[in-house]
Amino acid sequence: MARNVDSAFGAADIVSCEYQFDDSKGWTPKFDCVLPDGEVVRVKYGDHNGEVFAEVAATRLLAALGFGADHVSVVRAVHCFGCPPLPHPRWGELWNRLFRARAGYREFDVAVVERPHVGTPVVSAGHKGWGWNELEVVAPARGGAARAEVDALRLMAVFLAHWDNKPDNQRLVCLDLPKQVEDGCARPFAYIQDTGASFGPRRLDVESWRRITVWSDASSCRVSLASMPYEGGTFPEGVISDGGRRFLAERLGRLSRSQIRALFAGARVSAAPELSEASHDPEAWADAFLDRVRQIAEAGPCP
Repeated sequence: MARNVDSAFGAADIVSCEYQFDDSKGWTPKFDCVLPDGEVVRVKYGDHNGEVFAEVAATRLLAALGFGADHVSVVRAVHCFGCPPLPHPRWGELWNRLFRARAGYREFDVAVVERPHVGTPVVSAGHKGWGWNELEVVAPARGGAARAEVDALRLMAVFLAHWDNKPDNQRLVCLDLPKQVEDGCARPFAYIQDTGASFGPRRLDVESWRRITVWSDASSCRVSLASMPYEGGTFPEGVISDGGRRFLAERLGRLSRSQIRALFAGARVSAAPELSEASHDPEAWADAFLDRVRQIAEAGPCP
């Protein structure tokens, strides 16, 4: 499995960078920022921005299981030189130019810094992403992932309740080319790129995440996200193979309760003001997590 680049950021670090306007889509408070060495990172900020907390837990879990994810670092603060008061692509370039700080920096004390997964983005017809309905064309005979691996990724999306799964929120990268992908790619890698809308329909809602079962029909190993926002988005209802079920169950089964608890504590769920009282408790998250693992382990045998 592919690995992410090592992060130099820790939870006690203050990151200084120069604001860079980017016209990306979405409504999450975020901006691009240039580090002193020229690297461009994405900053998501705000204590009322659920993605600041959900994305930390989801990306760390995906990376630990071998599915790949962007590297999301919790930091003490971001000092953004040249930032407007509310930096965000949705306000437009004019707003960002008119109101940018002319001297000094603006501090964002509830923030995460995102670095993309290693690899060269594969762009097709101007699009960087892929929809879950496209996984049907993955061909093992042509070097693609085995059915069990593809089904495990599908099942992982259901496990997380990854409901905002439009193509822009997934990525395909080439792991073997440092620059442009022109003559094909020997090592393509597909992963979930934006995991902020996870763990329940309202992001990090332990009670609703617990209520949403993994299977729409456990006896036939059928999965669906139709009950979630956007009625499942690009995720079609389907059946998971027993190989895919066992693939994911085995990896999830390696995690101890203390590791799961630490996953959500590290995402700072107790500090997110918009979460319910139950969602502030890492123990409640560990209970819900282990119950979903049990649902996967006890299902089947799948077709």
